[in-house]
Amino acid sequence: MNHTPRKIATAVLLTATVCLFPMKSLAQLSSNPDKFLGNITTRGQVDYGSEKFWQLWNQITPENETKWDACEPQRGNFTFGGADRSANYAKQHGFPFKFHTLIWGAQYPSWMNSLSTKEQYKALCEWFDAVQKHYPNLEIIDVVNEAIEGHQPAPYKAALGGNGKTGYDWIIKAFEMAYERMPNAILVYNDYNSFTWQKSQFIDLVRTLRDAGAPIDAYGCQSHDLTDISLSDFKSAMNEIQNALKIPMYSTEFDIGTSNDQKQLTQYQNLIPYMWEADYCAGITLWGYIYGATWTTDGNSGIIKDGKDRPAMTWLREYMQSDTAKTAKSPFPGMKKEASIYVKPLGLKVAKGDVMPIKVHARMATKTIEKVDLYVGSDLIATMTEAPYVTEYTVPENSSSGWKTLKAVVTTTDGTTYERLSRINVLALTTKREPYNETAFEVPGTIKIDEYDKGASGVSYSNTSRNITLSNKDNAWMEYTVDVKEDGIYSFDAEIAAIKTGGAFHLSEYSLDGIVFLSEVTNVPKTGSNTNFQTIHCVMQQPLTAGRHIICVNIDKGGFYFKSLTFQRYEQDKSISVSVSSIDPATIMIGDSTVININASSPNSTIANVKVFANDLLIGTLTEAPYSLEFKPNAKGSYVITAIATDAEGRENVSGKKTLKVTGKREPFSGTPIVIPGVIQAEDFDKGGEGFTFHDSDSNREGDVNYRSDSEGVDFVKGNNGTAIGYTAANEWLEYTINVTDPGKYSYEATVSSGTTNSAFTIALVESDGKFATLAKVNVPQTGNNNWDTYKVVKGSFAKKLPEGQQILRFTINGANCNIDKVELICTTSDGIEDVIANDNLSEGPTFNLSGQKVGNNYRGIIIRNGKKMIRR
Repeated sequence: MNHTPRKIATAVLLTATVCLFPMKSLAQLSSNPDKFLGNITTRGQVDYGSEKFWQLWNQITPENETKWDACEPQRGNFTFGGADRSANYAKQHGFPFKFHTLIWGAQYPSWMNSLSTKEQYKALCEWFDAVQKHYPNLEIIDVVNEAIEGHQPAPYKAALGGNGKTGYDWIIKAFEMAYERMPNAILVYNDYNSFTWQKSQFIDLVRTLRDAGAPIDAYGCQSHDLTDISLSDFKSAMNEIQNALKIPMYSTEFDIGTSNDQKQLTQYQNLIPYMWEADYCAGITLWGYIYGATWTTDGNSGIIKDGKDRPAMTWLREYMQSDTAKTAKSPFPGMKKEASIYVKPLGLKVAKGDVMPIKVHARMATKTIEKVDLYVGSDLIATMTEAPYVTEYTVPENSSSGWKTLKAVVTTTDGTTYERLSRINVLALTTKREPYNETAFEVPGTIKIDEYDKGASGVSYSNTSRNITLSNKDNAWMEYTVDVKEDGIYSFDAEIAAIKTGGAFHLSEYSLDGIVFLSEVTNVPKTGSNTNFQTIHCVMQQPLTAGRHIICVNIDKGGFYFKSLTFQRYEQDKSISVSVSSIDPATIMIGDSTVININASSPNSTIANVKVFANDLLIGTLTEAPYSLEFKPNAKGSYVITAIATDAEGRENVSGKKTLKVTGKREPFSGTPIVIPGVIQAEDFDKGGEGFTFHDSDSNREGDVNYRSDSEGVDFVKGNNGTAIGYTAANEWLEYTINVTDPGKYSYEATVSSGTTNSAFTIALVESDGKFATLAKVNVPQTGNNNWDTYKVVKGSFAKKLPEGQQILRFTINGANCNIDKVELICTTSDGIEDVIANDNLSEGPTFNLSGQKVGNNYRGIIIRNGKKMIRR
């Protein structure tokens, strides 16, 4: 997707790669060997216009061709053809190619949306692996693009750990994954509005990545927000950003979008030199140069128009030939990354008197490290000469609170020094971190969730309290010091309670080497109530080594209750045979029971127990054969049944899956069917549940009436002096059990409202084979302009007769935004009745329906009066 003329649509970074071949003489505007003046592809092409790309620019960024959706349109089908055009061109002409971008929330494959969090993480790993395999020598990468809230953060960020402890765990994890695969590349975070509207958010995000020890090498300022900025404001913004971050910078996507030649020239003359001559700026990439073919309005950021230079381009050619431009310094000499230095404290917060472990990750491309000096402020706290460069800092109890700067100075054997900063936040508190019961939990063993480590908020916990009766909140986390007795893979049983689905958590370890996902994200199913604790069984995806660890429980999505975690060694033995042999019956209604039968055996041992799970919740543990369990579900839906057999040696194996289908139990709202002829109140649809007796497009209650508790997301509103159905959306439906006492032809009178046009619903008869016979389409007129308070009666006739006896009617919304109060069904011609009087105006006396029940004057349809049948309309 090309950029559209909206600021929020931008998202690309610039790139700097090693010059693989000598620069051609008299080529490119820039002849500075350490900085590039680059550009992007134009409409997917490299050469565009009368001059070749290489005659002007000495760096290339594909505008869209390296984005994930372009490279993997179908999962597993990687197509790098468009990207290769730029990569091969750059290699041919000896200048840098930048990969833009690995993670961006605006352009990614749509198939990611249908994957589970587990599969999304797997797909991300496949994507990173494919890029590394296809481009093994990438030297600059936009790892994450536009992640500031309100921009385009990845919708799949939960797969990378979500916000986590730092607020940006998912971005840190992305950088760690990129560095693991491509350590020689310059890894960049890129965003827009960094000089103006979101400057402080940009600084906070990038500085958090740096302080947490993420392998970020540079920040990219997209530079789209500079058309109207003054030089003084621009200088102030650049200085503020760099003074806060102290890492290399790129101007990635520079453009001045205006058709005013003089204004564009002035901004180029003011801004380009200040960036180019800053020794921390590694290069500038213009975001398009052909007028009419850039993302801005009318392409007016282009600096070559109709084959001729605009004044800004004329000036740019001249400036780049100046000695000042040719000799400007760069943080990446030769446009290469020599040093990878990242200072990683174990946490970002620490109490006074407590100990903070710190590791300096230091790696050189061509040189040898002689020593690493680590400072806190101006105080040297450690000199390290051998990797791993790990030390501890004990915060003095009389230390002032606030942020403390960490500085690593790496000296190589040729005497060159390299620096990297980080920070820790010293809290005013003096509560030291320690295990809750002074002794670490043992693994194998059980952790009580509310017994997380003692310490300050932000150190050992966040957004939670020591009370298991409180629901977990989004992005809460708790850490536990544990003593692992033996190396190996472990499984764990989590005791949870949830009134509804939607909660999620994962286990992680924030080590000095990075964020380790100990478990996949586990979705929490509903257990029926907040006090009905049940067990989820999970296997950790990373082994634990013997010794001391700090395990973090990350609450990705709150709203559930957590009691404990029980860890046990996990050893799979595929020779153990276990299967769900039968579910009898396999389809039941709510309130009924079924019997689940398991076959389990081991050729080398005896079976100690068989655990049976429904939708990952433990529903029974069987210790004796035959392994049979009676199960009575408390909610409708599909239940995936699995079993885990464990032998006497503690080895286990898991069965395949079988499905139990639990249908709702239909019941008329009032307990008895609605008598027809008669009135159907729209809000009194059958009981039974979502997808069975009704369907609403979401689970939110948007109306202003809390009418019934069994209706999940159906929206009730005040209307027509009572309750009506409102906030309707297309394809929503409601069903009603009726008893037709007078079969025959029917008309209807629907009391409805709508504040817009094209609202409608259909009335259909649900036939015995499950098919639908459409009786009428009710077109709802606009009864008010954006106002639904005025109700009108819409009349019509059914296309088919109603048969006698109990039937089910369905109202289906096929034109949204109609409110339905009631629908009256009136028999116009009764089957088998010939002596019906058409007019009752002259008759007096009590009236009865066809069932012999006395009815009032408001009753419509066939009535009996004075022994005669007649129609009251």
